[in-house]
Amino acid sequence: MDSQSRRSSIPNRSPEALYHVVPNLDEQEDGPSNDSTIELAGDTTADPFPAPTDPPPELLNIQIKWVFFILGCAVLLPWNVIITALPFFQSRMVNSTLRSSFTSYLTTSFTLANLLFLAHATTVSKQTIPSRQNHSSMVWLVILNFCLTLSTLYTPSPAVFFAFIVFNAIAQATAGAYIATSSMAVASLFGPAAIQTMISGQAAVAIAVSGVQVIGAATAVISKPKTSEVSDGAAETRSAFFFFSLSTLFLIFAVFAHRWLVKTPEYQHVAAALERGPKNSTAEHGHNSERRSLIGRRNSLLGPISDSRANTLRVAKQNITYEIAVCYTFLITLAVFPPITASVKPTNPRIHPLLFSAVHFFMFNIGDFSGRYFCSIPRFLIWDARKLLILSLARTLFIPLFLMCNVQRGASADPTKPPIFNSDIIFMLLLFFLGWTSGYVSSLCLMSAASLDHNPRLKGKVEDVDIAATVGNFCLCLGLALGSCASFAVKAAICGCNPFSN
Repeated sequence: MDSQSRRSSIPNRSPEALYHVVPNLDEQEDGPSNDSTIELAGDTTADPFPAPTDPPPELLNIQIKWVFFILGCAVLLPWNVIITALPFFQSRMVNSTLRSSFTSYLTTSFTLANLLFLAHATTVSKQTIPSRQNHSSMVWLVILNFCLTLSTLYTPSPAVFFAFIVFNAIAQATAGAYIATSSMAVASLFGPAAIQTMISGQAAVAIAVSGVQVIGAATAVISKPKTSEVSDGAAETRSAFFFFSLSTLFLIFAVFAHRWLVKTPEYQHVAAALERGPKNSTAEHGHNSERRSLIGRRNSLLGPISDSRANTLRVAKQNITYEIAVCYTFLITLAVFPPITASVKPTNPRIHPLLFSAVHFFMFNIGDFSGRYFCSIPRFLIWDARKLLILSLARTLFIPLFLMCNVQRGASADPTKPPIFNSDIIFMLLLFFLGWTSGYVSSLCLMSAASLDHNPRLKGKVEDVDIAATVGNFCLCLGLALGSCASFAVKAAICGCNPFSN
């Protein structure tokens, strides 16, 4: 059967109709030489050196886009659950010596665990089946969030509660790392549009989670008005129960949405090579050849493991400026938010601390989402590595600016001395710009580092694009971990005490 008749026998709407494989050059014993390994359906011209192309957009319909959006939400939901529920966690540790340093311990444990298991998940990504890894990880997230919901119904000792929350955070960070790796691997096969959809979900979940927290906090405060400066924890408990319950229900929905995606013919066709897992058979070699052909040049992924490591180090050195910029951006963000910002109390005594804390998370997330959105406007794009590094370093100014707000500095502070910024509005505006610059600078760094058009360091090498993106994402997570560690030093500067025990 010739090529034309073979194409006509495939339904036009099926994934197979979009492209099919032509035998590789080294597999042809006779016939004319042809370095092209892909023949697009409907293409009658032969190009001996075709440029790498993304998968056809027809593979990514609106339903699949929504599932990737939901998966993006699931990737960052564990972090947002832990961070947004801080008022409830702290309310259960009243009169405990661990209360003041609890936030730093929690964020450090989460980010270090996430970084460690993200590195492991990336290393073994070729030996895992993404659909199974995604499903099991999301099921674990459902169980862990349900446990957090149950924790609102009983009151253990502060030490037991501290251990339970830290363990739960580490477990959620672990599950989230494996979801991020397997979901991004599949999304990359569907093309840049799927990756962008996932990133949008990661940004949107923070707003949704903090928005739900604001509603829950407002409902709890209205049902029991504030009568004293010190909360009895009842409002925080009701708000947390409402918040954890919704998070659990969303994750259950995400599990079923992912199961639907795996059963679609588009998924089974595009992710076939990943779903088969590691095999050494001749047939699998043929499938791997097909996958290499779809992604780029025929020999782009060939070579020993040592060559792959050498290429990673080479690209990392080339993009060192971008990587330092994105790492330092998140170092400053995590050093300030929430260790300093969570210790700021409202200057207006009529504002309930629970509602003030919930709104402060919401304001940061609105700023972060806005900063990411600005990266879609051409006039606001900055590609120069040195300019981005300067912007990243300039964010250090946020540390003294927030220390000028109404920060609770402990017993040694003079309660009669008003803060320099004695205004809740100024504090909220600072939060917005902290989030805006975090989302804006970090997005530009990741976009620029992996751009063939705007990053001359890549020298037009298509095979280095995914390496640049992977190394940039690792540096982002490294910045989160370093920022969490730096929060202890910031805490010591605030209270003038031992941040590990006070």
